[in-house]
Amino acid sequence: MFDRLPVPGRNDPCWCGSGRKYKKCHGPADERMERLYLDGEEILPRSLLKTAADIEGIKASAAVNMGVLDYVGEHIAAGVSTMDINRWVEEYLSAHDAVSADLNFEGYPYSVCTSINDVICHGFPNEKDVLQDGDIINVDMSTIKGGYFSDSSRMYCIGEVSDERRRLVETCKKSVEAGLAAVRPWGHLGDVGAAVNELCREAGYTVVEEYGGHGIGREFHEDPFVSFVSERGTGPILVPGMCFTIEPMVNAGAPDITTDKANGWIVRTADGSDSAQWEVQLVVTEDGYELLSW
Repeated sequence: MFDRLPVPGRNDPCWCGSGRKYKKCHGPADERMERLYLDGEEILPRSLLKTAADIEGIKASAAVNMGVLDYVGEHIAAGVSTMDINRWVEEYLSAHDAVSADLNFEGYPYSVCTSINDVICHGFPNEKDVLQDGDIINVDMSTIKGGYFSDSSRMYCIGEVSDERRRLVETCKKSVEAGLAAVRPWGHLGDVGAAVNELCREAGYTVVEEYGGHGIGREFHEDPFVSFVSERGTGPILVPGMCFTIEPMVNAGAPDITTDKANGWIVRTADGSDSAQWEVQLVVTEDGYELLSW
């Protein structure tokens, strides 16, 4: 088999733990993956595919992750500091027997990312960063519960936001929806990124190249990397059971970025233009996809 992992006998229990015979469960899909691999397509190892039990675990984690973002949406306003948001996150997670996947991940020192206006991603919560009327902010949440990882982010418009900023936020969200519409089982991952990019460019915006989505579920960041400047017909095959995020970072100006040299984390637009990001987590199914976290 292409991934060098064991192949059960046709009448043996499937490798996914379903209890069904291999020939009635993953056998046909495995055969199709092998054929595609021999045809030169990029196929991820079966170890990255999520089982029914995995999906239930991810959903339990995602329920908490989305609950945090709902709470933020109910309380965020002008006068709130980004450190207030970090405290809300920690209190909510503690009350729901979960922890932040962000905290201490590769040295990241906070439980959430809060990115205001020209900050593209990885914004640090700070008592001095107090939200003002007219700001836009991305709150990026990642949760671990029961050993499973969930990840999603939302944009929040503070008070009276300019038409330009509101259009950027709305277009970014529409680009995520375009990406979701391009998810087709046995299609290509590159189709997803291309759909995102095409919508953004038609609206006059640019998409950050250096950062993208990722596989997720049993670990925080798994393969594949999900580019949003990809070409159609390229990238890994979208096999049912693949779980990943769609999270384009869309700039009002140029796509160039700059990273804070002092902390090595906070990423801003190089030209000072605004940036927006929405993120969802999904699993590819036999007939499309299922949203898990948003």
